Amino acid sequence: MWNPVRGWLRGLARRMRGDAGMTTSEYAMGTIAACAFAAVLYKVVTSGAVSGALQSVIGKALNAQF
Repeated sequence: MWNPVRGWLRGLARRMRGDAGMTTSEYAMGTIAACAFAAVLYKVVTSGAVSGALQSVIGKALNAQF
């Protein structure tokens, strides 16, 4: 026979066992990875070829004829 209290307790136990978030070490690794990605992206965007291409695109957009 189904017992509502037993069902509630099973659901509570299942929720308590679940991995709801990251641990401190996972946050640290995620932060380091995000910083490394930002540094690489900054180097790429500030390189000569990409900087020239971005300036060209912005210049064309500002001089567009409507």
